[in-house]
Amino acid sequence: VQLQASGGGLVQAGGSLRLSCAASGRGLNNYVLGWFRQGPEKEREFVAVISRTGSNTDYGDPVKGRFTISRDRTKNTVYLHMTSLKPEDTAVYYCAARSNARGMSLYYSAVDYGTWGQGTQVTVSS
Repeated sequence: VQLQASGGGLVQAGGSLRLSCAASGRGLNNYVLGWFRQGPEKEREFVAVISRTGSNTDYGDPVKGRFTISRDRTKNTVYLHMTSLKPEDTAVYYCAARSNARGMSLYYSAVDYGTWGQGTQVTVSS
C-alpha cells in the first residue's frame, strides 16, 4: 500500500485544518492507521491512532481534546481533524499504516509502522 498525505497549510492560531491520507495499491481495512509529526529540530512524535476496526482511538497528550482521527473505508482514507491550533503544532505531519493488526489494537511507536506517507507541512502562526 502507498499513502499520500494532503491538507497541510498555513493557519492562524486558533484555527482548524483537516489532513487527509489516501491509500492506493491496497485497501486499508486490515491496517491500524496513525498520525505522527516532526517539528523543527524535534524528534518524530505520536499524534493519533485508530484501530483496524475504527472502534478504538487514542491521542498524544499535547493534542487530546483538539484533534480527531477518523477513517472512511469507502474512500480508503484516514483523516486528522485539527482544531484550536497552536504555534507549537507546527510540524510536518505523517500518516502511517501497520498491517496484521488485531481488531482493537493500537500502536504508539513509529517503529511499529511499516508504511509511511510523504508528510504534509502544517504551520500555525501566532
